[in-house]
Amino acid sequence: MKAQFYLADETAQAELGAKLGGLFTKGIVYLEGDLGCGKTTFSRGWIQGQGHQGAVKSPTYTLVEPYLLQDRLIYHFDLYRLADPEELEYIGVRDYFESNALCLVEWPQQGRGFLPKADLQLTFTYQDSGRYLQIEALTSAAEIALQQLLNS
Repeated sequence: MKAQFYLADETAQAELGAKLGGLFTKGIVYLEGDLGCGKTTFSRGWIQGQGHQGAVKSPTYTLVEPYLLQDRLIYHFDLYRLADPEELEYIGVRDYFESNALCLVEWPQQGRGFLPKADLQLTFTYQDSGRYLQIEALTSAAEIALQQLLNS
C-alpha cells in the first residue's frame, strides 16, 4: 500500500511526522531522499510528537540517537557518513532493533545487508519549494497505520 503527500514547508513535514508517529509506534522506518529533503525534520516531528521535549538533532556523526519516551524507545539513525555497512556491527546494531522499539533510519541504503527489512519506507523528493513524500507500507501493521493516516 502506498500514499503520496505534498509538504509545502518544514512545518508541514514536522506535523505529518507527528501524525504518523502517533499511529505507528514500533517497528522500522526507512527515510530516503537527497540531502536537505526533510528526513530529519520529519523525524523531529515524529519524535517530538511522541512527547520528547528536548531538541532532536541529526545523528550524522553519532550514527544513532536514543530517545526514551514513557514506556518505549525510539532510535534515530543517520547512516549518511557510514563508510562501510560492516561498521554497524561495531555499534551493535542488532541490539537496537528490539520488538518494542521504533527505529527511524535515514540513509538506509548505506547499511544494506546489515539492517532488517522496513515496515514503512518513506521517500522524499524536491517538489517546487516544498517536498513530495511517498509512503509505502510493507507490513500489515504499517498498512493499518497508513490507512488511519489517510482517514484522519
